[in-house]
Amino acid sequence: MTKPSLNDLLHAAVAAVGGTERPGQVAMAEAVAEAVHDQSHLLVQAGTGTGKSLGYLVPALAHGDRVVVATATLALQRQLVERDLPRTVDALHPQLRRRPDFAMLKGRSNYLCLHRLHEGVPQEEEEGLFDPFEAATPTSKLGKDLLRLRDWADETETGDRDDLTPGVSDRAWGQVSVASRECLGASKCAYGAGCFAEAARERAKTADVVITNHALLAIDAIEGAPVLPEHDVLIIDEAHELVSRVTGVATGELTPGQVNRAVRRAAKLVNEKAADQLQTAAETFERLMELALPGRLEEVPEDLGYCLMALRDAARTVISALGATRDKNVQDEDAVRKQALASVENVHAVAERIANGSEYDVVWYERHDRFGASLRVAPLSVSGLLREKLFADRSVVLTSATLKLGGDFNGVGASLGLSPEGVREDDAPVWKGLDVGSPFDYGKQGILYVAKHLAQPGREGSRDDMLDELAELIEAAGGRTLGLFSSMRGAQAAAEAMRGRLDMPVLLQGEETLGELIRTFAADARTCLFGTLSLWQGVDVPGPNCQLVVMDRVPFPRPDDPLMSARQKAVEEAGGNGFMAVAATHAALLMAQGAGRLVRATGDRGVVAVLDPRLERARYGSFLRKSMPDFWYTTDRNQVRRSLAAIDAAAREAESGA
Repeated sequence: MTKPSLNDLLHAAVAAVGGTERPGQVAMAEAVAEAVHDQSHLLVQAGTGTGKSLGYLVPALAHGDRVVVATATLALQRQLVERDLPRTVDALHPQLRRRPDFAMLKGRSNYLCLHRLHEGVPQEEEEGLFDPFEAATPTSKLGKDLLRLRDWADETETGDRDDLTPGVSDRAWGQVSVASRECLGASKCAYGAGCFAEAARERAKTADVVITNHALLAIDAIEGAPVLPEHDVLIIDEAHELVSRVTGVATGELTPGQVNRAVRRAAKLVNEKAADQLQTAAETFERLMELALPGRLEEVPEDLGYCLMALRDAARTVISALGATRDKNVQDEDAVRKQALASVENVHAVAERIANGSEYDVVWYERHDRFGASLRVAPLSVSGLLREKLFADRSVVLTSATLKLGGDFNGVGASLGLSPEGVREDDAPVWKGLDVGSPFDYGKQGILYVAKHLAQPGREGSRDDMLDELAELIEAAGGRTLGLFSSMRGAQAAAEAMRGRLDMPVLLQGEETLGELIRTFAADARTCLFGTLSLWQGVDVPGPNCQLVVMDRVPFPRPDDPLMSARQKAVEEAGGNGFMAVAATHAALLMAQGAGRLVRATGDRGVVAVLDPRLERARYGSFLRKSMPDFWYTTDRNQVRRSLAAIDAAAREAESGA
């Protein structure tokens, strides 16, 4: 039988999803197929509208062996599993003569736990907790959520939280789910035979394509206990998010509440001496944390060091005692013991990591208005970890609309532990970068405007000139504005000012769920939407209702961000340019993502306005501009107002004629 060509397969898949074949998509599919065949590594930038999902799915399905696809967002996971994969598999079946299977796999806490559902959460009398199913009144929000979860458990096939519509609160979900460390294990659990998490793992073991998330991929790499099934191809979509997700998984935290919870959970299961030792260490830690000031700890203070060693030693004693004692008086003893063990092991691991100290870790205090102080530890860099764990024994394809920063892939490559493109080093993964472009004509569809006449933004204080400029731009655009701010305080101040000046609705992130805000914004041309980080990356509103994207300033990390400043300092001490490698690269990635909100379809027109003169005046400005779509560039404020008014008039005319 003649093997079907990649182009024939891609053509069939594109037709099946009702899409249009793009040159960039064809180039991407060919490059992915080549990398998979050669067992090499590929970084591929594919702009919005390229159809990159099919650009990697078709060669992956044609490959035949197991492929893992990891994404950052829930939305893309759903799109792949509910839309792209079913249609693509159906379309390719006649030519491949086989029907590839696919499955979704997430962390255990994403699945409903039947043991928790039926037996309840292990009780903690000292907190005055109770079985929520018994005590939550049917009319309360928690009670209604829990009753709905009970009904849903009887009908769901997956137990996956994301299949529950509408969703429930984190508090309610916490009553019916367990983290992997708290799980009894299928062989010991009375409900193991029907376990949703175990069923998902079993499906993944036999699937040709496994869809997962960056966090589970990081756990699989860091913890050494394989979570994902064996595979020879790994495709990482939304790859610009990978380093921050891996950093998050590799970050440890200790809080007084967390340590006290570990004490309470263990106290009923161990001898009094072991419990008292942990209690004493916990009290000392709580007193120290009351005095903690936010910021990096270049060295662990002596009193904190002694306290952490006491916590570590006490936790180790309790862990040994938990393994040596049994108490039949404790109801549901196995579950109670497992929960206690998970809590104490976490305290032990983080206390030991910080107490031991490592030049490769950053330690700092954080203080939150609501949750109090926490002690955190994160890796200075995850590039070595990724270089060692990610690229071994498999072909890796990383793709995103924003991987090329400042004109090349080397910045993102370095963060992944890769040598500069084309440079051969011993034991370094061999890779190549490919930019397949975009189907959009950015030079004709969009304008990049920099308000170079404004004062340079300072760290604090109001920016009246910026607010005046913002109001004029929004008025010229007739609304239709997505405002991207570098801080929540900035977004709130701008929303308050615009609501006082303009006769049009201004939505603010946090005043409603993100999904609801985006739906409202997309439905009404005069509406504006202001917010911070999740809006820079999470808004997809094609059409005339998003024709002006405003950035209040270049989104550098906060100068007092302990992890970012430590990373910058480390680059400088190694002889590099810390500002460009860390702060400018961080800003470039966000600005590329933010600017990408403007043009989402071939008919879109509009302006990206940056209200920070540094993008024009500063030496790093050209690096940042090269990272953004290739819009027509101007600093002429009058030209931009005329353009916005013309775009608004054309949109109104189209709306009235529709």
